[in-house]
Amino acid sequence: MDFNIVIAGEAGQGLKTVEAMLTKTFSRHGYYLFSTKDYMSRVRGGHNFMQIRISDQKLEGPDEGIDLLLALNEESVEIHSPQMNEDGTILSEVESDKDEMVYLDAKGIAKEVNPRAVNTVFVGAAFKIMGLPTDQAEEAVKEHFAKKEEVVDDNLDLLKKGYDAVNELYNLKDLGKNEENIVIDGNSAVGLGALLAGLSYYTAYPMSPSTGILHYVAGKQEELGIVVEQSEDEIASINMALGGSYAGMRSMTGTSGGGLALMAEGIGLAGITELPIVVADVQRPGPATGLPTRTGQGDLLFAVNIAQDEFPLMVLAPKDQEDAVYQTFRAFNLADKYQIPVIILSDQFLGDGSKTIKEIDTSEMKIERHLVDPAEVEGEYKRYKFTEDGISPRAYPGQLKDNIVLIDSDEHDEFAHIVEDAETRNKMVEKRNKKMEKLKNEDLLEPEYTGPEAPDYILVGWGSTAGPIREAKDILSDDYKVGQLAFNDVWPLPTKTIKEIAEKDAKLVFVENNAGAQFDRLVRSETGIKADYNILKDDGRPFSGQEIYRRFKEEVSE
Repeated sequence: MDFNIVIAGEAGQGLKTVEAMLTKTFSRHGYYLFSTKDYMSRVRGGHNFMQIRISDQKLEGPDEGIDLLLALNEESVEIHSPQMNEDGTILSEVESDKDEMVYLDAKGIAKEVNPRAVNTVFVGAAFKIMGLPTDQAEEAVKEHFAKKEEVVDDNLDLLKKGYDAVNELYNLKDLGKNEENIVIDGNSAVGLGALLAGLSYYTAYPMSPSTGILHYVAGKQEELGIVVEQSEDEIASINMALGGSYAGMRSMTGTSGGGLALMAEGIGLAGITELPIVVADVQRPGPATGLPTRTGQGDLLFAVNIAQDEFPLMVLAPKDQEDAVYQTFRAFNLADKYQIPVIILSDQFLGDGSKTIKEIDTSEMKIERHLVDPAEVEGEYKRYKFTEDGISPRAYPGQLKDNIVLIDSDEHDEFAHIVEDAETRNKMVEKRNKKMEKLKNEDLLEPEYTGPEAPDYILVGWGSTAGPIREAKDILSDDYKVGQLAFNDVWPLPTKTIKEIAEKDAKLVFVENNAGAQFDRLVRSETGIKADYNILKDDGRPFSGQEIYRRFKEEVSE
């Protein structure tokens, strides 16, 4: 069973409330979910829509055809009618004699109880049309409006009135809740991974589409005793986070591409001072403001080459919401181990989208701090001591009884004293580069390959394209021998697996949400391997499995 719902209307009509109540209720009925948000950069007006795909099987990406459209205004009917499946239904306040249209006098019904709760009427009607009872929906309403108790009864009343106003058209069943599953969006998943990793200081300036991370960790601030600070801008964010790191706190900041640009010098500061820091970049299309509420993968090469000159850093990209928890946790341990900045490349598709995932398994998640043991420090403390692997003993101010912990953004010697001589400079550059070699040899994740042993084509992607590519691969497998190569770590680039695959003479098809084939260019620069074909998209919208399938048939298959 695969059922696709779209909620469409203007900003300010409560689409997010409808999506939240539907998502929570479907999950409690035992369905797997995958939801995405497409919204304009404005507080009110414009055309926004949210898609909820539900199934009795795991889902990896969005669908294209619509089974049920909840059209909260007339414009939504006009825009989405061409996308309706053959037996799809449009629920709206537009009167029509078309078979697919179901009229709902939502405003008239709401006027009798609470005119501001029109969207709840649509929720009740949706569950009746789909053949599901409202008991779980009632619980979702109570939870959603828990902080506004005065409107709970109104919304429960309107939920029932909406339910009674239409007829049942589909017969969806209650599958029974799976207690091991949860529904989470990508920004919350990054926040959860950070908290599990021992995050104690988060600072950020609100910037779409990364603000959800700030909201999530701020909501846990009092419960967990962490510090969350909304800074005045992104320059302040990175420098405040580095101050927290210097003080021994596990620190993080989050932003999008424009904010990452402002953080460039601060990330370079982290590189030369060897302060561990985690930076989440929830990508959106640029340049400049670009499409501030849409998705893209255009920051890859910028993140890899951020700040002037060369220094060790890592860039990794979660594949989905579940992976975002584990990769964020991992980012903190790697930042601490190598005393480097680690950039997490998420995007709006992943960050704002929600998915059913398994309950997080924390049994193997061990926090690794890598701080110096004061008892091992003899004599004057050398913050930048030359070591075999380039990793120096790290302490924070006040940790060492008889020593001051110095750092410096100028080139420095082992004691953090400023120097300008060529010999020390060369030794420090070599020291920092040793950390990168150790990282490459010990902690990189090779990309995951799935598919036949001798494929004719391999779909190559990184980060959030993994799910849609997987669905496309499964569809294509009926006619072609197709494999998938999905990368988490993009810098340093793990090269072993892709070199082995390149020897099999399969055609490499790189799928990316950018216009310049940035990952293809990165792989080519590091390995000499280049794409045979590129499927690229930079219009601010995510891939679906069906779109990749169609474009493969049109642009790739011979």
